[in-house]
Amino acid sequence: MQLQDIENAQSLVGIFLQRADELGDRPFLTAKIDGSWTSISYAEAARQVCVLAERLVAMGLNPGDRVMLVSENRPEWVIADLAIMAAGCITTPAYTTNTEGDHCHILDDSGARAAIVSNSKLAQTLFAAMWRAGNAQHVIAIDGVSNAQSGQFTIHQWRELVAGDGEAARAAVDARIASFNRDDIACIIYTSGTSGSPRGVMLHHGAILHNSHAAGQILVGDFGWGEERFLSFLPMSHALEHTAGIYLPVGLGADIWFAEGLDKLSSNLEEASPTIMIVVPRLFELLRGKIMKTVEKQGGAATFLLDKAMTLGERQIAGKTSLRDVPVGWLLNATLRPKIRKSFGGRVKALVSGGAPLNPEVGGFFQAMGLVMLQGYGQTETAPVVSCNYPSAGIRLNTVGPPLPGVEVRIAEDGEILVRGECVMKGYWQKPEATKAALPEDWLHTGDIGHFDEGGRIVITDRKKDIIVNDKGDNIAPQKLEGMLTLQPEIAQCMVSGDKRPYMVALIVPDAEWEKQWARENGHAGLDKSALYALREFQRVIKAAVDRTNKDLSVIEKVRKFAFADEAFTVENDQMTPTLKIRRPFIRQQYQDRLDALY
Repeated sequence: MQLQDIENAQSLVGIFLQRADELGDRPFLTAKIDGSWTSISYAEAARQVCVLAERLVAMGLNPGDRVMLVSENRPEWVIADLAIMAAGCITTPAYTTNTEGDHCHILDDSGARAAIVSNSKLAQTLFAAMWRAGNAQHVIAIDGVSNAQSGQFTIHQWRELVAGDGEAARAAVDARIASFNRDDIACIIYTSGTSGSPRGVMLHHGAILHNSHAAGQILVGDFGWGEERFLSFLPMSHALEHTAGIYLPVGLGADIWFAEGLDKLSSNLEEASPTIMIVVPRLFELLRGKIMKTVEKQGGAATFLLDKAMTLGERQIAGKTSLRDVPVGWLLNATLRPKIRKSFGGRVKALVSGGAPLNPEVGGFFQAMGLVMLQGYGQTETAPVVSCNYPSAGIRLNTVGPPLPGVEVRIAEDGEILVRGECVMKGYWQKPEATKAALPEDWLHTGDIGHFDEGGRIVITDRKKDIIVNDKGDNIAPQKLEGMLTLQPEIAQCMVSGDKRPYMVALIVPDAEWEKQWARENGHAGLDKSALYALREFQRVIKAAVDRTNKDLSVIEKVRKFAFADEAFTVENDQMTPTLKIRRPFIRQQYQDRLDALY
């Protein structure tokens, strides 16, 4: 196997089938079934991909037709994605958390002619949308959906469609993909929509291949190339997991294990022993909090070691490590770090953070624990990775690293980050004006504000449209403040506000576990949230947490007042995207009066 294979490939299907021929019975997709980890080999996956592709063609699907894919992460997701492309069609993934209205928008906008759905629960929402919108004529049910549920569309069963001899199907697929080229559209991924309706981003085979090749160069160059294993957790409908969680492993000949969910992630890490894992920052924040609580409960030497590790992490972030830190590193290597590494399976080469900004303190914590943390940056529109930290470039966790090989980045006069290269999308599906606005003169206008540091690494300061301009004209980056506030143990989530106002305020969601413990210890266990939040003594404790954060902020950034949210920001209440970024317009819509009352 050569990384050059990815660079020279004309399609994602082509590189997958090449790997399948090379690796044969090697495990490719592994999931827990009936309590046991069960693998599908590269060869078997290739057979299913080709057979399913031909069944899609037999249904009357034509080249370029869109096929919607609604499923949790599982082996069938990957097989379905490859089969859709092998049939000459375009994958249109959707989040499992989508509402009926979300599905209607994608069905209508994409004009999908078929859909693949994994189970009856997800089918209920999908079918309701299909009865209202779109022209999809076929549904393929992976499991648990009865044919009796069909109405205006035909339901096909997955097991029947992937059964059969793959030899003739493989020949047909090989003949079809021989005419594919890197400019052909592979998928339309709808943005998660932090504001407004999601837009369909058209990503071509070359964009994803380019991203996979560039990321592969970094991983192989800095960490070597062995029997790599990825643990899949971030939704595959997200561009980062779609590229780095499927096609990067394919290019590296790696196997992919599927996490069972957040509640079982800790045990899955130990069982799977991944070498690479890609996660959004919010999860790293939760893991950091869990590790810190576990260590602090042990007290004594464990707490002492944790303090040493965190101090070392702070020095690493600041780039101020010296020879005097070497003995501390030796001590941690002999005590705390092996335990932490074991909790991640013991083989992790790198933890990759993407999808949203990572607080440097969180990244520094994992670095200090002996785990290599690579923060990257990108957008769905760039397939998605633009840049990434990696050891040979000098990891600086207050940056998102240098641009990937083959990616051009420049900073506009107003500070906006502009990107050019094969990784950039073809445009927004059926939105020529939006495409023109985003891609004037072939440079993608990312909407992010940043600059290069002295080492050529990109530093992101904020989203162009999210920057708060106070009543004196000062620019304030809300994500920085929010990241710092949520590092306080009392605060789980927050959104800061202050546009055209004299000072900053915050809407706060207290940490649920801390909140319960505080109520018990202070004799208020029976109070509901509204009564608890009205207590002066509770407010004083939260204010103390805000004040601790303010010590590290400039005068204009300090949060002067705060209010409490009624509930946590979640995907279900439309206040977070599926990748756990807060949706500011939706939160403001609900709490504007409460925020205004703080002035």
